Amino acid sequence: MIERALAGRICWWIAPTYRLADDVWRGFKAALAGVWRAKHEDMHRIDLPGGGVIAVRSGHDPDGLRGAGLDLAVLDEAAYLHPAVWSAAIRPALADRRGEALFLSTPRGRNWFWGLWMVGQQADHPHWKSWRFPTAANPLIDPAEIADARALLPERVFREEYLAEFLDDGGRVFRRVDGAATVEPGGEPGPGERYVFGVDWGRDADFTCIAVLAARSRRLVALERFNALGWAAQRGRLAALAALWQPDAIWAEANSMGGPNIEALQEEGLPVVPFMTTASSKGPLIEALALALERGELAILRDPALLDELAAYTLERLPSGRYCYGAPPGLHDDTVIALALAWHGALHGGSGVSFV
Repeated sequence: MIERALAGRICWWIAPTYRLADDVWRGFKAALAGVWRAKHEDMHRIDLPGGGVIAVRSGHDPDGLRGAGLDLAVLDEAAYLHPAVWSAAIRPALADRRGEALFLSTPRGRNWFWGLWMVGQQADHPHWKSWRFPTAANPLIDPAEIADARALLPERVFREEYLAEFLDDGGRVFRRVDGAATVEPGGEPGPGERYVFGVDWGRDADFTCIAVLAARSRRLVALERFNALGWAAQRGRLAALAALWQPDAIWAEANSMGGPNIEALQEEGLPVVPFMTTASSKGPLIEALALALERGELAILRDPALLDELAAYTLERLPSGRYCYGAPPGLHDDTVIALALAWHGALHGGSGVSFV
């Protein structure tokens, strides 16, 4: 872009959000310090001698990108831009000046960016060319970092982020679920076993779910799911389960009404450990459970609600680079969260460790 702009060309760098483009903007300013004719911070634009322009733009509003003639456009994290950014705004702007485009992105399933990448795979195409570089192609990244990521991340996340693969499974998080569902209902406490609970609270629209996990044998041995009960009645059901299974720790979501419920249960002497679910903590919580199921490290009940929720649970990679995990609209994830909290407790005991 700098070479083109110094030669008098008009160049735009387009990212899903300005925050994602901040590092690029700072890099342009540092590289062109003392060279520019004018710099407009409010517009993220640098004017160069000879008429060249570099502008960093957000693709949040495709209509706001219409109208300008361009010589070069770089679409950063293109898979996370709305397709209209390219088709309705940038492509026509390039046509005016027979301009060029470069698309950079981590894959995001088989969306419009994948379609363009496939066009570039046609060896005889006169105008398009595409490449795929796994993280290991970068000589500046320690191979040990990649090995650690492979060990810690679910398969889908690793394949997209580190292998740059286009996947077509619709963002499904949990794999090999049926193979893990080997535990029959009706289990009872066994001698020498250590039990951990995971609790996700709900009341009317959502369900409260209590997952009972045998930590040593790594088996989900009981699952309670109910709603339309007052908080006192819910705490009573949890206390009754605790009296039966004698858990070492009860990991309970602390968000919203979780806090007062946890405080009341702690006053009764139950070993409740709060877990605050945030954008930062939910990812590691879910990824640990997904990895355990993928590797066959955890056996679960053949419970229809649990199996349905695990099968429907999805992830979406946001323009920020973070992953957003959750149930599709109109569905529930209560059993998933309870199981994830119980698995977290099996790994960490009652130490109060949580991801923040």
